[in-house]
Amino acid sequence: MKLITAIIKPFRLDDVRNALAEVGVNGMTVTEVKGFGRQRGHTELYRGAEYVVDFLPKAKVEVAVSEELAERAIEAIATAARTGKVGDGKIFVLELEQVVRIRTGETGETAL
Repeated sequence: MKLITAIIKPFRLDDVRNALAEVGVNGMTVTEVKGFGRQRGHTELYRGAEYVVDFLPKAKVEVAVSEELAERAIEAIATAARTGKVGDGKIFVLELEQVVRIRTGETGETAL
């Protein structure tokens, strides 16, 4: 099993959600986050004064998937989140040792 974490632009979230549903991903967790990478923030104007926005709004999408579904899920996220501009985000893939469904006590892939 794999835990896939993607940091994406917030306006691409619906596209990513739809793409994951098409490849068979049943659930996801989404968190509003702020951060920066090579994009390094930007300068904005507010009431005539310039200020630097160091941390940009992003969406963090987390999905737990079976080994067989992982590559298709990664490709779906990458394709749906890509704009071709700086700040499109990153995808992190981690090995998932154990999953437990609290309601039923199911474990492993059946808990996904």
